[in-house]
Amino acid sequence: MSIKLVVFDMAGTTVADDHKVTGAFKASLQQYNYEVPSPVIDLHMGYEKTHAIRLMLDRYEPNKDNITDQLVSNIHTAFVNGMIHYYRTANDITALPNVEDTFAALHNKGIKIGINTGFSRDIAQTIIDRLHWQEKGLIDYLCGSDEVELGRPYPFMIHKFMHQAGITDPSEVAKVGDTEVDMHEGQNAGCKYVIGVTTGSYSRQELEAYHPDHIIDDIAQVIDIISQKD
Repeated sequence: MSIKLVVFDMAGTTVADDHKVTGAFKASLQQYNYEVPSPVIDLHMGYEKTHAIRLMLDRYEPNKDNITDQLVSNIHTAFVNGMIHYYRTANDITALPNVEDTFAALHNKGIKIGINTGFSRDIAQTIIDRLHWQEKGLIDYLCGSDEVELGRPYPFMIHKFMHQAGITDPSEVAKVGDTEVDMHEGQNAGCKYVIGVTTGSYSRQELEAYHPDHIIDDIAQVIDIISQKD
């Protein structure tokens, strides 16, 4: 059965990151006196961000009574404000190599493209607006993790795209991402292809631990993978 929808992650998969997300996370945590090393933050990339904050607080806050909804909300607000400011003002907001050409090639095959993310919708929309992907007709669907019941690794963002595209069979869907939770999201949704890409937070060796169907170094390789004949 042919692929009708490809779901791509955002930062590190289709959008250049250069560790800006990690830096914003670190700064928002530091405002509340939590020093979290960058490698630990990187391990939590891809998760819905309030969930990621809770995971890190659970690791670095010895008094669990201090991990309140208000604290999580405050740190998340600081993170969101920092990210929106960056994505609105920075001059280096760019697509990763071959991403826009890959979107265009997939559209030429009649395949729909969804972008999902661990970011909330306000950050995601800011990025998409800067790249003009909707105006260029390069993507069909966009979903932030705050627009569904539960973010990654749960499959609800993919399910939302499938509903929008009129797709009921997950074997007509491929998922592409750069983190552990991207891989688990695609697997939990039952996607025909779960594809890891090495342009983001995880190396090839790190991605291998989560058993994607393919690991690629260039997003353009997605076209060859989904064009395979069974």
